[in-house]
Amino acid sequence: MASGKSDEAKGRMKEAAGALTGDKQLKREGKADQTAGKLKQAADKAKQKVEKAIDKAKDALD
Repeated sequence: MASGKSDEAKGRMKEAAGALTGDKQLKREGKADQTAGKLKQAADKAKQKVEKAIDKAKDALD
């Protein structure tokens, strides 16, 4: 599974290639890949925060 950062980079390359070649579909795909990458990164950050909160709660109960 690709990371959010790699999806974002892949999207930037697709968007640039689409812009250079005039391929609107490729450019749209690139923007979609970038958005997907940003969403993956945000979800990962949220997951880490939840895990950290759970760990703190467990430590408080011990």
